[in-house]
Amino acid sequence: MFFVDTIETEGLGNRCHLAGGAEHAVAVDPPRDVDRVLAAAAARGVRLTHVLETHLHDDHLTGGPGLARLTGAAYLVPAGAGASCPHVPVHDGDRVHVGAALTLRALATPGHTPHHTAYVLEESGTPVAAFTGGSLPIGPVGRPDLVEPRLTERLARDHYASAHRLAAELPDGTAVLPTHGFGGCSASARPGLAAGTAGPSTVGAEKSAGDAFAKDADTFVADLLAGLDDIPAHYARTAPRDAAGPAPDDLAPPAAVAASLLDAAGREVVLVDAFDAAAGAGLPVARPACARVSVRQAHARTGPRGGAVLLDVREEDEWRAGHAPGAVHLPLSVLLAADGVPEAVRDREAVVVCRSGQRSQKGARALAERGARAVDVEGGMRAWARAGHPVVDEHGNRGTIA
Repeated sequence: MFFVDTIETEGLGNRCHLAGGAEHAVAVDPPRDVDRVLAAAAARGVRLTHVLETHLHDDHLTGGPGLARLTGAAYLVPAGAGASCPHVPVHDGDRVHVGAALTLRALATPGHTPHHTAYVLEESGTPVAAFTGGSLPIGPVGRPDLVEPRLTERLARDHYASAHRLAAELPDGTAVLPTHGFGGCSASARPGLAAGTAGPSTVGAEKSAGDAFAKDADTFVADLLAGLDDIPAHYARTAPRDAAGPAPDDLAPPAAVAASLLDAAGREVVLVDAFDAAAGAGLPVARPACARVSVRQAHARTGPRGGAVLLDVREEDEWRAGHAPGAVHLPLSVLLAADGVPEAVRDREAVVVCRSGQRSQKGARALAERGARAVDVEGGMRAWARAGHPVVDEHGNRGTIA
């Protein structure tokens, strides 16, 4: 029997897939915060043998090299990607053995990038799932204009051909598990389908409803190109860093990472999932780098008498739907990719907020490491709205928080 666990990164429109059997597993397109992947593997009781990229990413920094270093797994990248960090190049048709009956087969699926590669999970030789990256996603397809403007139309046509290759080579019941789409910046529009559509799908379902099968090639390409908008500025800096392999974060390892390292060394591990319990047991504890404030404190600090800036690090669609009046918008992906302290908080305290309080901690930590004064808001904009503080949409009307 096989399993597939999906780890989603909100706001970026990216998903990592952990797949394997009784003892071993692989991770496809892992996020930067690899502790979530390690925790998922620990919950399954499996050891990572391979970390795979479907392509080099423009919209976010990969956790692939770091995850491979921590676990000793092989790091596989499509051969044409131009990766300069240590890796194993993957070619069309290559196979990776995951367990006694499980194999991953690489399928070249250019379109989102020239080197884009999908991976088909086979159980006893039968395809059961396809990790399609930005090719044949559920929702918006991976945009084809991130590499070189002169290649955009050709890559759009490659998108069409790749979708048809997957449909021709895989049974209709094969699960389709993309890592891009779901409203992220690297996805283009798909007419008639909401950007956040995330439901499960199969090859057969996509053949029935997908654009590449409902339209001829010329219409598909024309509609795809018409749906492209401006490329976010940080993409130009992110792609080279992913190619070189992002340096490890200078942070104390989370409990899941520490447990994985000890397990890899053959040590028995007791994982204590609480700061207070760990400290009470006499274990060294690394506390969060930045203080947290309640929504009441955040409202007071960013009000007329407070002088602090409420820095909203959610994505554009979240901001447009509803935000605090007077807040400054700076998506976390842009903040992390940039250098220095943003001008809006250069001489003022930053009170960083997201939807629920996870992304804001990362944003506040990044600002603090650059010398800024920063705290993050516990509970995020959800707690802000529940507390009755004002929320407005992009037009100044009453807004909503998902």
